[in-house]
Amino acid sequence: MTLRRTTLLVVGLVVGLVAAAGCTGGATDAPTVGPSTAVAGEQVDVVGLWSGPERDAFATVTSAWEQDTGAVVSWQGSQDVARDLATRIDAGDPPDVAVLPNPGLLRELAAQGALVPLDEVLDADQVARDYPPAWLDLGTVDGELYGVVVKATSKATIWYAPQVLDATGGTVPATWDDLLALADATVADGRTPFSLVAPRGPGSGWALTDVVAQLVLGACGPDVYDRWVAAEIPWTDPCVRDAFVRFLALARTPGYVLGGVDGILTTSDAEGVVPVYTDPQAASLYPMASFAEGFVTAAFPDLEPGVGYGFFPFPPVDPALAGATTVGGDLVVVLDDTPAARSFVTFLVGAPAQGAWVGLGGYTSVNRQVPPDAYGDPVSRALAEDLMGADVVRFGAGDLMPAAVQPAWWEGMRALVQDPSGLDALLAALTATAAAAR
Repeated sequence: MTLRRTTLLVVGLVVGLVAAAGCTGGATDAPTVGPSTAVAGEQVDVVGLWSGPERDAFATVTSAWEQDTGAVVSWQGSQDVARDLATRIDAGDPPDVAVLPNPGLLRELAAQGALVPLDEVLDADQVARDYPPAWLDLGTVDGELYGVVVKATSKATIWYAPQVLDATGGTVPATWDDLLALADATVADGRTPFSLVAPRGPGSGWALTDVVAQLVLGACGPDVYDRWVAAEIPWTDPCVRDAFVRFLALARTPGYVLGGVDGILTTSDAEGVVPVYTDPQAASLYPMASFAEGFVTAAFPDLEPGVGYGFFPFPPVDPALAGATTVGGDLVVVLDDTPAARSFVTFLVGAPAQGAWVGLGGYTSVNRQVPPDAYGDPVSRALAEDLMGADVVRFGAGDLMPAAVQPAWWEGMRALVQDPSGLDALLAALTATAAAAR
């Protein structure tokens, strides 16, 4: 089969999925593409970070809108969305639509008056039915909705092998203390509990900051978390400091981490899943964002989802904060309110497009109208349910902090796993960096 024929078949499948989702149960009320002639011949200029498979999936989904409306999506890939948007806004030539990598940039653009409130673009009642309040809050500034999360990732997942845990008599931990108890039992049994990575490559250290961020949210709660991110409290705050101490208990307790410090610093994120699913198993648990499912299925295509591999939510320190989840995601915003931009964004955030995107794999939607059977396996389905059911949702702290803070934190985490005695000096230095950046 030729590449062109394969592409045409996939596009046809997406068009069918979109059409079916618009007229069958589960997405009956979802926004659909408007009259085909309304924007025929128009172009929507879209800026975003996606490349490779992410960009290909986006193009496949949006081709359904193009075919139905006669309009065209013009994609401008960017390696620095903030910079490229600033350049175009300053030149008086903003794109119609942008896909932003975090709410911090959304807030900056909203404060500049660069964004169109989505209540003027979308059916507000429909959006409220489709998306959980905790997720809409991420795109809201001063009570005004400016962005909707169109692609979501959990940063609060721990990957494991359910059948191995069952065979060794373990249970999924409900709290941080339970997690450490499971780790201690694993060590006592002569096995290694954790695969933990920095990981190797650009921005090395980011996965370690994700663990700390989840520990802050799961112990201190959203108010302290928000004040810490905004540099309103120091990194030396007792609850924030305790999160780093807990992280060091995971990273530096003898026998806890496969390969010790060297393993943490020299292993990539994709390589980190391998020890959990080898036979015999070399490590039991892998704290990593939900996109790790792709690493698992690529390395072990014969594993049965939900049996051979699975995840559980990173357990909270405070049981009252179960359901507080750190996430990543992409938010769609409008900068130029044109009829084509309205039609396109209405399509993109609606259940038909979201369901079609899910059907292509490697994608999680938080649109409540996307039916569970749109997901091809029980693990992907559980990830979506976990994200939509989260009581408190916060973007990963590093993604919300100023550009000067995030790389300093990444590098600081690498230094910390090598020399835990530097904790207080690191926290003082990050407090000063955050204050200066603020």
